[in-house]
Amino acid sequence: MGLERQNADEVARHLAMAGNLVDEDPVLALQHARSARQRAGRIAIVREAVGITAYHAGEWAEALSELRAARRMGGGPGLIAVMADCERGLGRPERAIELGRSDEARALDEEQAIELRIVIAGARMDLGQAEAAVVTLQSPPLDPGKTGSAHARLFYAYADALLAADRTKDAITWFLNSAAADVDGETDAEERVAEVGSDGE
Repeated sequence: MGLERQNADEVARHLAMAGNLVDEDPVLALQHARSARQRAGRIAIVREAVGITAYHAGEWAEALSELRAARRMGGGPGLIAVMADCERGLGRPERAIELGRSDEARALDEEQAIELRIVIAGARMDLGQAEAAVVTLQSPPLDPGKTGSAHARLFYAYADALLAADRTKDAITWFLNSAAADVDGETDAEERVAEVGSDGE
């Protein structure tokens, strides 16, 4: 709304292309997102789009900078899990853990909180703290009766942490729980069950 119409149309086209390409060609998607930023760098949603696209392209520093800018402009805690994962990508797992302790982390909804827990557990694993990763993921959403994408990923991360903590039998149980919850087929939990089971024979 704050842009001249022709410029707004160009920005919208670049953002649409970034969204369409981000999964198959994140580098090209990022070029489109950057073009949108050049035309509308003061619009929070544009900066957020650049940040998320940079994240998918593995440009951690740029992603973090853009997401911080988007949050300054638009507010809200919803991007904190992605920001924490950027800190991991930059080799700073301790900073990711700090984000998990922030006041903003406590304002997340359940799915956002699950994503953040998964990232923080990954940061613990980066530090060689497998048992701490297990504890990080132990929360009310860790309910094997739940289904859906977020819970499938949570159960999978928990299984991975259990495996790293040499709790193989428990890990298999939670890979199975992940497979059962994964109604959209996002994880390779079934394959991991077979792999872990064969390794334990």
